[in-house]
Amino acid sequence: MRGDTGEQHEQQALVRVSGLGHAYAQGGQAQAVLRDLSFTLRRGETVALLGRSGCGKTTLLNLISGIEAVQQGEIEIAGIRLTALDEEARTRFRRQHIGFIYQFFNLVPSLTAAENVALILELNGAPLQGAMEHARELLGDIGLGSKADHFAAQLSGGEQQRVAILRAVAHEPALVLADEPTGNLDAHSGQDMLQVLRQRLRAHGSTTLLVTHSLAVAQSADRILTLDEGGIHEHAGDFAW
Repeated sequence: MRGDTGEQHEQQALVRVSGLGHAYAQGGQAQAVLRDLSFTLRRGETVALLGRSGCGKTTLLNLISGIEAVQQGEIEIAGIRLTALDEEARTRFRRQHIGFIYQFFNLVPSLTAAENVALILELNGAPLQGAMEHARELLGDIGLGSKADHFAAQLSGGEQQRVAILRAVAHEPALVLADEPTGNLDAHSGQDMLQVLRQRLRAHGSTTLLVTHSLAVAQSADRILTLDEGGIHEHAGDFAW
């Protein structure tokens, strides 16, 4: 773990989470899943988030990305308070500054691999032709140039996840959120996926929060956080990416 001072840590922080709480209605009562969470993510670092199923990891990603509205506390990304934005503004902010990688790929089945990657560029205002050309270049960079015109159903699981990674990072977001990105892949495909992710993150200097059940995946990150009983804890030790 890096030996930054608290002041340096704050200066380098891209994401600040303060006093975050969240609950869902269950049986007519509020069931808390997150309780008073506070932590920061530094610029350019990769942080792994471990925790049991149902402990709130995906909820936390949804809150940081603005998919769900914050009920309690504050989330600040690159100096912007998400709690100060309405749903439309959060959607625009997410589209421009955040990339999201899902366990089950979530590719648009009616679009080709290149069209899936180009989609985020188009949504951010890039002309169609330029977006498609860039998407094809990115696919070629990771060995999928020949699959650019294939639909998701024509790709293997590992290929779909690599396309999903490119879709998440094509617009060079400041923050990448990954929800169990190796969870639906075999060991070999999972390692290939991680290699592609590492390359893209280094290229853009993105900050990454990576949810995983795999200790091996977690140990490849700069820091490890554990979510347990609604609270968050940091593990000591060096984990070289």
